[in-house]
Order: sequence, then C-alpha cells, then structure tokens
Amino acid sequence: MLRKDQNDLLAHTGPGTPMGRLFRCSWLPALLAEELPENDCPPVRVKLLSERLVAFRDTNGRLGLIDEFCAHRGISLWFGRNEECGLRCPYHGWKYDVTGQCIDIPSEPEHSTFPSHVTLKSYPLVERGGVLWTYMGPPEQQPPLPEWEFATVPPSHSFMSKRLQECNWLQALEGGIDSSHVSWLHRSDINTDPLFRGARGNQYNLADLRPVFEVVESPGGLYIGARRNAEGGRYYWRITQWVMPSFTMIPPRGSHSVHGHFWIPIDDENCWTWSFDYHPTRPLTGAEVAAMRGGKGIHAKVTPGTYRPVANKENDYLMDRAAQKAGKTYSGIEGFAMQDQSLQESMGPIVDRTKETLVATDSGIIMCRQRLLRAVNALVEQGIAPPGVDLAHQRVRSAAVVLPQDQPYKDGAREALIAQPGVAPASV
Repeated sequence: MLRKDQNDLLAHTGPGTPMGRLFRCSWLPALLAEELPENDCPPVRVKLLSERLVAFRDTNGRLGLIDEFCAHRGISLWFGRNEECGLRCPYHGWKYDVTGQCIDIPSEPEHSTFPSHVTLKSYPLVERGGVLWTYMGPPEQQPPLPEWEFATVPPSHSFMSKRLQECNWLQALEGGIDSSHVSWLHRSDINTDPLFRGARGNQYNLADLRPVFEVVESPGGLYIGARRNAEGGRYYWRITQWVMPSFTMIPPRGSHSVHGHFWIPIDDENCWTWSFDYHPTRPLTGAEVAAMRGGKGIHAKVTPGTYRPVANKENDYLMDRAAQKAGKTYSGIEGFAMQDQSLQESMGPIVDRTKETLVATDSGIIMCRQRLLRAVNALVEQGIAPPGVDLAHQRVRSAAVVLPQDQPYKDGAREALIAQPGVAPASV
C-alpha cells in the first residue's frame, strides 16, 4: 500500500503538481482526428491535466489548441466562429489564430497595435496515426513526435477509440497492468469475443487460476510477465508492456491484433481511456473493425459526441443479474472494457491506497508505483526526463509465448518485445 502523501503525489496531475509535470514531458493524445474533420469545422472543448482548452482546425487546415477563454471577458471560445484563419469570440469579436495570438479586436482603432500584445496560452497539436497529439511542457524541451507502432503502420492496419472514464487515471492504469483478473472477471467472454476467441492461450488462462508474476524493469517502464502452466512441462507467458507514464500494451491472442491503452488525465477524478488495436503485417478486416466499433475486445459502445460509454455508473453499467447468476457473463456486465471500467470506477474517484491488502500477483502494480515515484523525484529534484520520452522506449511490443520452464521470459521473448516493421507479433 501507499502512504497518503504518496497516493496524493501520484494521483494529482494539475498545473504545478509533480505528476502533472511528468505528464507534460510527453506527447499526449488529445483528440481523435475525426473530431476536427475539416477546415473551419466547429471547435471542440478539450480538458487535459485539469486545463480547459479549445481545439480547432482553421481555414488553411492548421490545428490549434488554445486556452478556452477569451482574454477580454472570459467567454468560452467554444461558442466562437471558426472563420478566415481564426476563432472569433461571438461576444465582442476578438479573434485568435491557432497559436493563441489575438489578430483582431474590432473595437480598437484601425491601426492599433493592441491586439499584438494579447496572447492566449497555446499548445502544439499534431495529427499522427488518426490521433491529434499535444505537448504541454516547456517548448524548449519538446520531444520528437511519438513513434508508437500503432501510429506508424498504414491507416488500414490500425483502429483507435476513446471513452470517458470517471475515476483517477492511476487506478485505471493499474487495472490495465493487472493480468491476474483475466481468469476471473473476463472468463465467460474470453472464448466468445470475436477479437479474442480461438486462441490456444485462452485455455491456459482458464485452466490456471494461480498465475505467477515476474516483473522486471524495462528501459521505458516495466515488463510484466504472467506465467501459467502449459502442456509438456512448459510455461505460457503473457508479457505486458508498461511505458511511462500511462501506456500499456496487452499481449495478443492467436492471430488477432495487438492492443492496448493510454490513460490520460482529464482532471484528478476523470480520465480518457484511449484504446488501440493494430496488426503490424496486415490490414484489419471489415469484421474486426465492425466488432471494435460495436464495443468488442477492449473497446466500448459510447454515446456519439460525448464518448461516454452507453453503459455507465448512472445505469449500473446495464448489469444483468440473471445473466450473472446463469453464468452467461461472470460479472453480469457485457464487454471487457466495461467489466474493467465498472470495477475501477467502483473504487471511487480516487482510491484510498492506504487501505489496500496487496498480494504476490500485485507485484506489477507495486513496481509501477515505485518507478513512478522515482521518476517524479528525479524530474523535480534533478531535472531528469522520465522514461517513455525517448523514442526507443516507444518502439515496443507485448508478447505471448510458450517457453521451457528453465528459460527466463526476458531472454526467450527478447526479440518479440521490440517492434520490428513487417514482422508478425509473438502470439499463442
């Protein structure tokens, strides 16, 4: 468990906080590209790391992410008119370009230089892999654009979704690196979900309910190995990648696509869950994409325009007690994504980790917290950039392998844990 001060340190990510500073070292997913589909389309509200912003695509296709509020009287620029290479406040007509620079104040004299002295806070916004990324840290420390494999394969090979999650980012992340719950929470779905079924590894998951965890540090975060028994005296290993601060990649199953998440703080009590699927060597099929859009695999059905899941805490996640009792779904909630999210949100907005009782299968979570605490301290006290910023830390894969009992997974899966263009993922 954590002390209260440690829990607070890791949970809070607003401006001026140590963990907020760590998040601001990296490019973060801010919007799906589909949210700003064309030049001069309506602006979109964006809240990240407790900062309220507005994003827009101007007449020339340039992307902007600026302070939501007009410098004049504090009106939300979400109400603004996106026109002629700028966002114009509808209250008094002040106009801003994608850099946050005020370029027109209609009430000022014709040759006034006053607008040039008015600038809103702004952050870069860049499209890559169907995602609009932003960097919110010091401009002089801006790292290269992200090179996660899902964002560099052809568009036909990749799918991304996002959903609102109503809890702190860290408890969502910790659920993502906890592989031991798969044999329980997801046991009724693992062989029926179209994005997972048919994999030989599924049977290892269901047959061995006592996985042994071996967690080792990686350059960018952790390798989290979950070991289960396989036939012939061998071990089935599922190796999850966690890269700081909040990227996880889940081992694939059979011939299915690779998948994973980012958990990006909106504020201290809400986060965006970004979920990706991709295959390094082939396009995703129409059936796969349809299943993802329909809430299968790690994705969820959401309300259009809000990205809030259709099943949410206000309707008890559409829990079906009869289905739970009959064993049709172990939890009574449909879908991997909402099974996870319902329990993570049930802990409250920010879970009190001083009350935990941790066991051996929580070793990944324990080491994740330790690495985060060390990275935050190194950043604040010595100015050392955290792991995950280096592009080499992003060129990674998860893996599922069967190995002899005497072969350490870090050695047996060494090549499989590195993203290699044109090479299929290691899967069972």
